[in-house]
Amino acid sequence: MTPIGTRFFFMPSPEPFSKRVLEWFDQCGRKDLPWQQDTSPYRVWVSEIMLQQTQVKTVIPYFERFMAAFGDVQTLADAPEDAVLHLWTGLGYYARARNLHKAAKQVANVLDGQFPDTIEGLCDLPGVGRSTAGAIVSIAFGQRASILDGNVKRVLARYRRVGGWPGQSAVHQRLWDVAEQYTPTERCADYTQAMMDLGATVCTRSTPACTLCPLAADCQALANGDQRDYPGKKPRKIIPVKATCFLIVRSAQGDVWLEKRAASGIWGGLWCFPEISDPQTSVQHCLDRWGIEPVTVAPQPGFRHTFSHYHLDITPIIVALGTTPHAVMEASGQLWYNLNNPPQIGLAAPVASLLEKLASHPPQTE
Repeated sequence: MTPIGTRFFFMPSPEPFSKRVLEWFDQCGRKDLPWQQDTSPYRVWVSEIMLQQTQVKTVIPYFERFMAAFGDVQTLADAPEDAVLHLWTGLGYYARARNLHKAAKQVANVLDGQFPDTIEGLCDLPGVGRSTAGAIVSIAFGQRASILDGNVKRVLARYRRVGGWPGQSAVHQRLWDVAEQYTPTERCADYTQAMMDLGATVCTRSTPACTLCPLAADCQALANGDQRDYPGKKPRKIIPVKATCFLIVRSAQGDVWLEKRAASGIWGGLWCFPEISDPQTSVQHCLDRWGIEPVTVAPQPGFRHTFSHYHLDITPIIVALGTTPHAVMEASGQLWYNLNNPPQIGLAAPVASLLEKLASHPPQTE
């Protein structure tokens, strides 16, 4: 019996909890998602990596394109990194794509194409943590395994009124204990999907539909009317603002100069414009790089791109060269990007957006 203020609630045992969740799933859960149609370990793994910190509706078209290009783990392992990043462009958190590619190579070349069927084995793959491994084990292999993604954290934190920010180790462990307590031994795959669906469609962050929830009868947060206080929020901090200039250099033929970034760090492994700190150095940059003075230099309206830990204010500067420097091969980490026949490479989201605008609405630089 758990005290809640001056009221008391008998907490249901794990079986009634999972029974109600599964009954709700049978009636209301999502069963037509593309990765639910073939729950092979490979497809489940790719979908779970894509779904990390990303909504289902955003993931669906990316997943379908990815499966069309890389239908199995060997195909993905053999693909160039640029091809993988190209299909990931716009999905964000690009370390996921790089880790996905590394893990595919590990499965294909070290594990003979067979995905591990244990939490421990899956967690040895790059980019796979405990919750992702649990989802793969339960959905693809039908074994009992708990998960604790953002949606499940929200459901359990409210249901058991677990206070504090889940990023704190003690709170995180408490939620894992609750998740383990309620995970059933039967219908493991359905239960995993049901808990994710419940958090995504009913027990939502700002406007939970408590009247539709199968757990409403004994949800402790609902009983106290403070469900929006759970889970606890991350302590607020001031997000710093940084600034940079994108130097968009165009050749005499209209191609655009791109450079591949280092594998680690922001936009790791993606193709981007050169960055300069001061627009006044545009001309000197071109002289230093190619020994050519630009015909025109045209700053464009700036915009803000926000990462999880800082804002980046970007000022594009379009520079037109009167001649075309010697072509550079893609393998060297530098290339002239043909807007009419673009190569299949991974692009940072703001770079892809600017290139699209250049292709559809060539700017006036004079």
